Amino acid sequence: MKLFFNLYRTLATVVGISIITLIVVGTPLKFGYKWWPGFAPGFFEYGGHAQKLGSDIDLYLGTAHGFIYMGYLLVTFALSRVARWPIVFTIVTLVCGTVPFLSFWAEAHAIKITRKRYPQLQ
Repeated sequence: MKLFFNLYRTLATVVGISIITLIVVGTPLKFGYKWWPGFAPGFFEYGGHAQKLGSDIDLYLGTAHGFIYMGYLLVTFALSRVARWPIVFTIVTLVCGTVPFLSFWAEAHAIKITRKRYPQLQ
């Protein structure tokens, strides 16, 4: 169980950081050239260095994030069965992993509940 617990903590953090990076850095750089069409000019020119960097971040980090997220789902589900989480709590924890910033709250909550139930994980 300790293995699943530690893997869960690591993967939840990595998934949370990667999705925030994608949303806060990659996507604005990739699409910053057409920000609010008709209202405000874009921040960057189309095909410029910033747009290329955003496209690369979305491509490479987005692909890595997808694979890491699949691992997160498997490890979270395995931990939920070993730690005997209620099914509703398991589903909420899995879904929260898809929402930037909310994934950190779900991780902290899951760790707190699991440590309370299994003090040897301290």
